[in-house]
Amino acid sequence: MPTYTNTSYVAKNVGTSPSTLTTVASATTAAVASLVVANTSASPITCDVYITRSAVNYYVVKAATVPVGGSLEVIQGNRIVLIASDALVVVTSAASSADAIASVLLAA
Repeated sequence: MPTYTNTSYVAKNVGTSPSTLTTVASATTAAVASLVVANTSASPITCDVYITRSAVNYYVVKAATVPVGGSLEVIQGNRIVLIASDALVVVTSAASSADAIASVLLAA
């Protein structure tokens, strides 16, 4: 029977280089319950959130606008299940412009 663990992953000062929130360990699955991207800059930004599986990017959201002082809840109400070696990635349109946090249920 699997063991379940609730955890969260965070990234500070996300910018124009992709920031990996987590990469799922072998023999593990992860259910992403929530993912929030908060704009910490003085200008509106756009953000991409995607899953990398076998070197292919699958977008959850692409070029979504996050207003000044606002946030975007990219995943809410449903879950996205990630399998071993999947990476959850966030990138924004401006350097050091956002913080991201994901709430995740791990099953190993």
